[in-house]
Amino acid sequence: MTTEHNNGVKTYSPDGQIVNKPDPIEVDEDFAAPKALLKAQSLANTLDTAVKIPFIGLRVGLDSLVGLIPGIGDTIMLLASIRIIYLGHKLGVPSDLRTIMIRNSLIDYGLGFVPLLGDIVDIFFKANLRNVRIMEKWWVSQNKDKIDALTQQRIKAWEGEQKQA
Repeated sequence: MTTEHNNGVKTYSPDGQIVNKPDPIEVDEDFAAPKALLKAQSLANTLDTAVKIPFIGLRVGLDSLVGLIPGIGDTIMLLASIRIIYLGHKLGVPSDLRTIMIRNSLIDYGLGFVPLLGDIVDIFFKANLRNVRIMEKWWVSQNKDKIDALTQQRIKAWEGEQKQA
């Protein structure tokens, strides 16, 4: 029989004794996403969703706007996308995921060379946000135990506050 416990799985013998007990995870209250990930998120938001188009509700960013300049606009935005990939490298994202991020950026870059249709598709493809999602999912998978432990600490603190109120 197994039951889920706050930071792992406890396994019980038939007589109810714990067979293996997960080690408690120590996590600092200041544990947070690394600066490289936060910078990548900010840059991706600026590039892909900075401005809301009135009446339509679509969000576009510098990538869609600067990309309207034939050739040079898309090249400038590719350089900005490479910055996000570099931040992923700095964060430690594995090379296979960085390859996917490069592919996303090159697709976005290639679409920019298709007149009008490329600009329309670029509004919806949002390669930079895709790349940041890859980084976020990888980082969370690497830090899941710490995130769970911190969440449990904060829930216990909140419950204590609620009892006092």
